[in-house]
Amino acid sequence: MNNNHKISIREKVGYAMGDAAANLVWRGALAYLTIFYTDTFGISAAAAALLLLLVRLSDGITDIIMGMVSDRTTSRWGKFRPWVLWSAPILGLFMALTFTTPDFSYAGKLAWAYFTYIMLTLAYTANNVPYSALMGVITPSNSERTSLSGFRFAGAFGGGILVMGFTPDLVRFFGKGNDAIGYQYTMYTFAIALVIMMVITFFSTKERVKPHMTSSKSLKEEILDLSKNMPVIIVPLIAITLFFHYRNFTTGIIFVAVILLMYFLIKRFMNKPTESMSHSQLDMLDLLKNKPWLILLAVGFLFMMFNAVKYGVIPYYFKYYLQDELLTGKYFIALLIISVVAALLTGTLSKLIGKKQLFIWSMILGAVFSAVFFWLPPSNIALIFVFGCASEFFAAIMPTLFFSMLGDSADYSEWKTGRRATGLIFSAGTFINKTGGGFAGALVLVVLGVYGYNGQDASTVQGAIPAMKLLMSWIPAAFAVATALFLAFYPISTQMNLQIETELSEKRRRESVDIESAEEV
Repeated sequence: MNNNHKISIREKVGYAMGDAAANLVWRGALAYLTIFYTDTFGISAAAAALLLLLVRLSDGITDIIMGMVSDRTTSRWGKFRPWVLWSAPILGLFMALTFTTPDFSYAGKLAWAYFTYIMLTLAYTANNVPYSALMGVITPSNSERTSLSGFRFAGAFGGGILVMGFTPDLVRFFGKGNDAIGYQYTMYTFAIALVIMMVITFFSTKERVKPHMTSSKSLKEEILDLSKNMPVIIVPLIAITLFFHYRNFTTGIIFVAVILLMYFLIKRFMNKPTESMSHSQLDMLDLLKNKPWLILLAVGFLFMMFNAVKYGVIPYYFKYYLQDELLTGKYFIALLIISVVAALLTGTLSKLIGKKQLFIWSMILGAVFSAVFFWLPPSNIALIFVFGCASEFFAAIMPTLFFSMLGDSADYSEWKTGRRATGLIFSAGTFINKTGGGFAGALVLVVLGVYGYNGQDASTVQGAIPAMKLLMSWIPAAFAVATALFLAFYPISTQMNLQIETELSEKRRRESVDIESAEEV
């Protein structure tokens, strides 16, 4: 590896602070939002599930647009770093408002929940899509990206420790028996920390890879052009949401019909002459022909279903099955400490056995340790912690590898086509993670609802205990196995990565020499 591509520890830590900040939102909302809605704010499980599903439709638009916007941003600070800075105060504001409980009617509460959660996801998109893409331009080295990704997710898990580990205690401290007030002031505290850490990321990182943009269109023209392709993304999501929520024959037929229609439309789009395509259409075409990226898209969704289902049910599992709500925070701390260790070891482990093989074995072993939860009695706290930490160790390897492999797929696209849409590729990664997280949160509420759970009616709890056990064991294990099966078809090997890195470095060196020669003339 070229020593000029090495990144300092200071910059890696600074970059990691950004994901520590983001995870004050991401893991906080993922871990506590569902139980906050059902048990504190008083929204039914079915209504909260539909909310989580519908909000993901906006992500289908905003993540892709944000990737293109950040790709086309020009400033003296770079393409991606300015967005990390500008969006931080807005993200902190809506983090606090989402967990605020105004004294509205039930309909008013639903409207408030929709407004604040939609705005929270929009602010998160404006912040995290450019933040994720920033990793792709800090260094051209895939091994340094893997190391940087390890630091990133160590930071993410560190931020998770703060919000997931201490939220129950802070809610009790600030609320003094009033959970609504407790949640509000707890999120104020985390919002301030978020802004400070994002500022650190902005000042401690540097963009070094400068891909050439070939589009002659304005940003407005590009977004209008992209909007013509949005139905290909949004319509299938609407069909999936309807089927997921209503689960009947009619919505099943609609879902199958929409998927078949989209398949034929995509095939026709891919057969169009490239000369007639706009820059944004060429970006989309590159993605659709990028096999590693397509596989990672499926992997990212399935993994998030695996991990977010477990995280979503943990507060219910500890509150009702173990009868110890405050133990939830201690369990989250244990999981996240293990996650930090796993994230920091991922770079070394991937060098020893390769990213693909490490990923597959992590998913298989994560599934095994998750399935064991079905037989664990509530009295054996020690075994619950041991198997939970074992499962989490392997689960924590995934996000580090996933975002590193997204960078590899961006390299693959540039290697194959000569074009590179880093922001668009990484925006798809954050989109699929958020979509998986949204569907996982909804799945938790749907399964609980099927077993009759009502957060405002204590008599429904006992009947929902089997649902909590399934959501901690067999359901996430099934998603982990499906993830491993998709990974078996991932085509980029360690040898191919080295070849791509070498050839792209040589190509960029030649282009740099040509530019310098032209400037001299």
